[in-house]
Amino acid sequence: MYRLSSIGNECILLIATWCICLPQIAHAQSPHGESLGKMDCVVCHNPDGWEIAMDTFRYDHGTTFPLEGRHLSVDCRACHSSLVFSEAPMQCVDCHEDMHSASVGNDCTRCHDTDNWLVDDTPEIHEKNGFPLVGVHDNLSCIDCHRSETGLRFDRLGNDCINCHSDDYQSTQSPNHTDVGYSADNCTNCHDPFSTGWTAGEINHNFFPLTQGHNIQDCQQCHLTDKYSDASPECISCHEDNFNNTNNPAHVAGGFPTECTLCHTTEPGWAATAFGDHDDQYFPIYSGKHKGEWNQCTDCHTNSGDFSSFSCIDCHEHSNQAGLTREHNEVSGFDYESNACYQCHPKGEE
Repeated sequence: MYRLSSIGNECILLIATWCICLPQIAHAQSPHGESLGKMDCVVCHNPDGWEIAMDTFRYDHGTTFPLEGRHLSVDCRACHSSLVFSEAPMQCVDCHEDMHSASVGNDCTRCHDTDNWLVDDTPEIHEKNGFPLVGVHDNLSCIDCHRSETGLRFDRLGNDCINCHSDDYQSTQSPNHTDVGYSADNCTNCHDPFSTGWTAGEINHNFFPLTQGHNIQDCQQCHLTDKYSDASPECISCHEDNFNNTNNPAHVAGGFPTECTLCHTTEPGWAATAFGDHDDQYFPIYSGKHKGEWNQCTDCHTNSGDFSSFSCIDCHEHSNQAGLTREHNEVSGFDYESNACYQCHPKGEE
């Protein structure tokens, strides 16, 4: 009776020991490290052996390194060189040779995906880096800009035009960019990045607005030398011949100022639609009783050779001829054929 009791106690002790130690033994026997020590073996293995059958493989790589694309068909041992799976490298360059010599960083997924090594979103990649591939840049090969001995080294070039187009800037003669002093910071001040050539379609000409009659496409009509800064913004510098040859009215004989904008606008043609401060400086024609009375200058300026003088009495009869004669000849010394009437009639009053 005692012997049976003793044997029973030994069995109980042995069972208790196995219950306590078996988990630790199983854990210690896992060759895959602590992270997989508590995982059921059947997740990856089957009773036929330790070889992994992909049709029964149920291990989830999770979000840390999801098995997608070509990675799905890679032998586990190609990445897990040891049975401690947590020791597997995580960076692309740990498994793949960097063909770009670290010129584009170590994250292959910026350009490539797990299906193949082809790059089909080059424009988007450049736009993210602040240099959109638009216009003529859209048709370039990578090696047209990123030149190296291997053709695979893509060093950063910088986003300023001059980084690639210094030779164009230096060699351009019409106009000579260096002599003129054009800024080399940004070609887009004059050139359209969306075009397929060097057409200067976006020139910022605000210092001399190219509007209406000045909307000229051929720069050389005004810029007669390769040094564009030689062109003067003064009207007479381009329109001296027009000024000298105009006879109705004769600008030279009439003593007209050479500042064309006093009378003319930039509308095509030379219609004189404004006369500066004619009302305040000369005689009121835009206000008072004379407003809208004439259609052309010669209605008042009857001497087309001298627009600095006019005679009011050519249009107006004076109510007191004797008084007029006395005022002009005896008192003031004026003569009839003068523009002195408005000395007494400053606003054109009768």
